[in-house]
Parts: sequence; structure tokens; C-alpha cells
Amino acid sequence: CLGQLTIALHGKSGVSSRKAVSSIRNKRSSATEERDFSAVSLAQVTVMAAEIQQQPQIRKPILLSKIEGFQDLVNMAFIIPKEDGVISVSEDRTVRVWIKRDSGQYWPSIYHAMPSPCSCLSFSPETRRLSVGLENGSISEFTISEDYNKMTPEKTYLAHQNRVTMVLFILEMEWVLSTGQDKAFTWHCSESGQRLGTYRLNASASCLQFDFETRHAFVGDQSGQVTILKLEQDKSSLVTTFRGHTGSVTALCWDPVQRVLFSGSSDHTIIMWDIGGRKGTAIELQGHRDKVQALYYAHHTRQLISCAADGGIVVWNMDVARQETPEWLDSDSCQKCEQPFFWNFKQMWDSKKIGLRQHHCRKCGKAVCGKCSSQRSSIPLMGFEFEVRVCDSCFESITDEERAPTATFHESKHNIIHVHFDLTRGWLLTSGTDRGIKLWDMTPVVS
Repeated sequence: CLGQLTIALHGKSGVSSRKAVSSIRNKRSSATEERDFSAVSLAQVTVMAAEIQQQPQIRKPILLSKIEGFQDLVNMAFIIPKEDGVISVSEDRTVRVWIKRDSGQYWPSIYHAMPSPCSCLSFSPETRRLSVGLENGSISEFTISEDYNKMTPEKTYLAHQNRVTMVLFILEMEWVLSTGQDKAFTWHCSESGQRLGTYRLNASASCLQFDFETRHAFVGDQSGQVTILKLEQDKSSLVTTFRGHTGSVTALCWDPVQRVLFSGSSDHTIIMWDIGGRKGTAIELQGHRDKVQALYYAHHTRQLISCAADGGIVVWNMDVARQETPEWLDSDSCQKCEQPFFWNFKQMWDSKKIGLRQHHCRKCGKAVCGKCSSQRSSIPLMGFEFEVRVCDSCFESITDEERAPTATFHESKHNIIHVHFDLTRGWLLTSGTDRGIKLWDMTPVVS
């Protein structure tokens, strides 16, 4: 019995030892697989990190702050130079001076109620003189204290019979220039308050710019025309007029260095008028899907900032060799396949063919049918950042380099009414239909 028990015990221990050895081998194999998997995972993470580092960072404006609390639209606002402050005028009849507090929020240090809705403003940082245009056609002038806590009324100009659309204070001339919906451009002496002159336009004036050296005033109106006037102390003379927009002129920007004028319109386009070159060159820019509301040109970087009612902020690189858009040619038949257009009854009768609809190639300007212009392409050097209709032959001639974009597109997330750019800090102020103001750091895209 003792021998049988011994044999039985030895047999059981032999089976257990074999199981133990097998278990140890399995654990070693599992540990080896885990080490291999960890090594593979580490290698994959390293590759992914390298790929992420190789991807270029997207440059875009940085939202610094929001200013809210208005009861109606903010028609215009101004960034106070060398101060963390903003001056705003609103449709709710208020003039407010906002100063940034220790909490990081902007709170009004001045809250002044006006007798009529405020439509525009002009502020001179050197003299702290504030001119406010009103709905009733008058312009109220104030002086703001050094600590921006008090606003003292100075005088009132009875400038227009209707809403003032733009006001400019010219320190060197001591002039107050203004435009209104009464189809008038006026200028006053800021010292005496006397009106110096008035020029009547054919349509309501919408925007205004002034060149101090030549004393030229640029006035845009709702008919799509830009009028250039030569101002004297008590008279004005018409220099010329520009007409290139199909909608009203909504924004103007004058660069005195390169002597070019930018005009934005409700037709979604921007035109650069080369006035200094004296060649009549007009460069068209198309990058918005709604009316252009404001323009600013940074001549030190040769970049144009445009903002539109669609909320888009577009930064254009103007340091490239841009081309004029061709004039559209007139023809009674397709200038590619010679098929008649639908108004060419004689050729339709002679050829026994149905007339076709007329289109135009945006690159060559030729009149073509839909079959010969089935392709679409962007042409940034001509200002077409979006794809437009081109004829088949022009489509084949456009290279990838010619399709490279010359503008960057950014979203403000509110429908923009007005903008102001502080060049020293690279800050952009936008006011929108959401009754708010946003401050942006534009140095990542304008530098």
C-alpha cells in the first residue's frame, strides 16, 4: 500500500511540474509579445509625432476680447492708440468710451446720450477731438479728457439735411469733411465752425477719403461711382470720376505712399485704382460672397484687409504682379465654335440651328457658348480667388502656379458692419449686426 501511494504521489507531482513548466513558458512568450507590441507602438507614435511636426501651422487672427451690452447696432468704433480703450457710436444714440479694467473686461468710462442715432465718428488722438455724425444730419464735436473719463461738448455743425454717412477731421487743415444721404459733400472750418463749401452729387454719398498732400477728396456713392474733388479753402473743383462697380460703393481706402485707391462695393468686389501711375489701371479682386463693408491697406507689408457682411476677413497679398481683368467682347456667335447666339436670327435661319446662350471667359474675355466654356478655374493673379468660368483653351493654359492663392480667408463669426485697424499693435476691431465689438490680433496674418 505504501509503495502504491508513493507511485501515485510521484505521478501527480510529475503532471504538476509539467504544467508549471508550460505555464512559465507561456508567460515568457506573452511578455516577449508585449515588449514587441510596445516597441511597435512606440515607433508608430514617434512617426505620428514627426508627421504632426512636419505639418505647417495654420495662421489665423486671434480673438482678444468681446465688447457687448449695446441695445442696437454699433455703426462705428475706434481703437484708442497707446491705450487699452475703444470709442464707439451706436444706433441706440449713445457715445461710449470703453477702458479695459484689471479683470480683463472692457467697461464704459463715458456713457453719453445723443439727441439722434449716431451714424459715424472721427477721432484725433493728438487733440483728443471727437466728431460724431448723427441721423438728423448734424455733426457734434467733443473734447475727451486725458484720462478718458470726461467728454466736453465744443460745437455743432449743421452739415446735412439727412443722415451723415462719413465724417473726417483733418488736423493739418483744421477741416471737418462729411458726406450725407442728402447727396452732398461738405467741409467746415473746425476753428470758426463756418461752412467752407458744398459739392452736390448725383446719388447719396456713402464713404469718404482724403489726401492731405494734394487736397484731393475721394467720395463714393450709391450709384457705384467714385468722385475725385480738388479742395481749396472755399471752393472745390471736379477732377474726374471712376465707374467700375455694378453696385453701390460701400468702402474706400486711400494709400498715400503708393497713391492707389481701393473701393469696395455691394457687388462683392474690390477694385484697386492706380491713380499715381496715371495709366488708368484698375485691378479687380473677388474674394467675398456678400457686400464689402470695410477696407484697410497696410503699406509696410503690402497687404490689403477686407471685411464683408458675410463675416469674412480676407488678407490680400498685393506684393505680386497682378493682372487686369479683360473687357468682355461682344459677338453674335461663339468665338470658339462659331455657333450663333439666340438673338442672331439670320445665322440661326441660314444654319438651321437653335441659338445658344452667351457666356464670357474670365481670362481672355471672349464671348463663348456653354459647351466651349464648361471648365471652371481660379485665377488669383486676376483677382479671382474662387473658381470662375473659363473657355477650354484658357483652362488648359492655366498652370498650377497661376492657381496658387494670393489671399488668406478667415471667419469672424458675425456679419461685419465696420472695422478699424491699429497699425502699431496689429489689432483689428470689427463691429457686427450682433450688436457687439470684437478685437483681433492680426499679427499672425499681417506681418
